[in-house]
Amino acid sequence: MELEALGWNASWLRKAADYMNSDLIPFRVLAEHKERYEVLGLGGESMAEVSGRFRFNSERREDFPAVGDWVMANPVEPDYALIQAVLPRQTKLARKDKLKQTEEQILAANVDTVFVVTSANEEFNLRRIERFLVIVRESGALPVVVLNKSDIAVNLPETMVRARSTGHEVVSVSAVRGNGLDALQPWMQTGNTIALIGSSGVGKSTIINSLLETDAQRIQSIRSIGDKGRHTTTHRELFILTNGALLIDTPGIREIQLYGEEDSVEDAFADIAALGADCRFRDCSHDAEPGCAVIAALESGQLDPKRYGNYLKMKKELLYLKRKQDPAAARAEKERWKKIHQNQRAGYKARKKT
Repeated sequence: MELEALGWNASWLRKAADYMNSDLIPFRVLAEHKERYEVLGLGGESMAEVSGRFRFNSERREDFPAVGDWVMANPVEPDYALIQAVLPRQTKLARKDKLKQTEEQILAANVDTVFVVTSANEEFNLRRIERFLVIVRESGALPVVVLNKSDIAVNLPETMVRARSTGHEVVSVSAVRGNGLDALQPWMQTGNTIALIGSSGVGKSTIINSLLETDAQRIQSIRSIGDKGRHTTTHRELFILTNGALLIDTPGIREIQLYGEEDSVEDAFADIAALGADCRFRDCSHDAEPGCAVIAALESGQLDPKRYGNYLKMKKELLYLKRKQDPAAARAEKERWKKIHQNQRAGYKARKKT
């Protein structure tokens, strides 16, 4: 298989330049099984492990290969390779590692587009979609909201999602019936890498199967009682479509813990960011400062309280993470709030005198 079919291009060639005169060759990671990987390169598919030197030099979990990564490896046997390096990632879809306070867990690497898959039925949860969109914005990939199970939705929420997902594409499909899947084709281009993320049971594997036109993923039907699906994807895996697009399926995410910068929240909540441009203070947190245009919009009914609450919650999560990672940031945040409280007390005393 030609490397271009896996997304290899001139940019990756430049990143691999330091290794091209060695005995290392590029592979793309197709799947991850604990400490073993399935990789694909010019010589075909192989199993791979990281070398002892790689392991010694790696300090954090995110230093290790993830599905979608390009790695440089020694093909020591026809079907076995030793990974010596991970090429710098262009994008990375990640969340906070639930077992580590300040480390990230990479769900997929070098992704161009992310399909945020959710059920359009009674399990539809707009707040959850908002959290997924923050993760995608942080990754650097293009987000597309895919409302699956549209055939059993009583009131299709597409209009509501569009109204609250500024700058994000929204597509309604029924993967079981094959309805609406043509609307995904603009992103299914040769060499384009697409990751699917979503909660358990939303139908990601069914969409994968429909696009592959094969039963590549073992899935279970919706149970007869209710319409809740049960996820069966237990690891991340990359698939190659006949049209040349690359799909990465991920296990259902039960807990969405954010990892990244506050800017990703601003990007996902473009409407709130636009309101914030009219705040009195440039560094307004839209929480307690006087002259806040966001709070004014909230009080007037222009801004949905639940959307505002979710926005504020995610901002605080990322600030808390930043303080854990950087003691200097923690001190700066403490000083900022000290000034806010001083201003509030001064304002209260002034009002009391009048």
